[in-house]
Amino acid sequence: MASTDLSEKYDRAAPVWGDKMRLLGYHDAYLGFVASEVSRAPKQSRVLDVGCGSGAFSDAWVAIHGPDQAVTLLDPSREMLARADASLRRRGVTPDLQQCLLEDYRSDVAHSCLLAAHVIEHVPDPVATLREMRSHCTQGGQLWLVVSKPHWCNAIVWLQWRHRSYTRDAVRGFLHESGWALQAEYSFPSGPPSRTSAGYLAKAA
Repeated sequence: MASTDLSEKYDRAAPVWGDKMRLLGYHDAYLGFVASEVSRAPKQSRVLDVGCGSGAFSDAWVAIHGPDQAVTLLDPSREMLARADASLRRRGVTPDLQQCLLEDYRSDVAHSCLLAAHVIEHVPDPVATLREMRSHCTQGGQLWLVVSKPHWCNAIVWLQWRHRSYTRDAVRGFLHESGWALQAEYSFPSGPPSRTSAGYLAKAA
């Protein structure tokens, strides 16, 4: 699917996306990931949320780590960005909004923490995308990555979004090839996230 077509689909889905994410348990799943024992984030971070959608991942991040965060929201969908912006502002954070694709993003400052939930499933070359993420991260900075895994539930999601699913071995390979050192893996404990997704914490090598 072309990136413009995907952005338009997300624009149309944006009005109900946040409520759907909460109803299906993804917001709570991200809270659990960020608050888990595998998470080793500094208290003050410069955060880049790649493909932020309605902001569920960065909202969970701020809920756990507090509002003293410099957060950049990156997404090609204007409607999704608007909702992510509103979500973080309710938590006392004024994010930097970047309406663009990752490959078009430019910044003079590197980020210490990157968030990316269900991003690499939509790109033709996951290694190139992860390598691009690495270029925006400080040396030793960290990536919180959530990726769709093979499960029949994802066949239902595929009908609408035409995304891909990857085994843990495949994701480990992608991270290694793109300059990330895998530190920990996270299994979502319940609900749809436990069946559709897996979490990974990696460090910029």
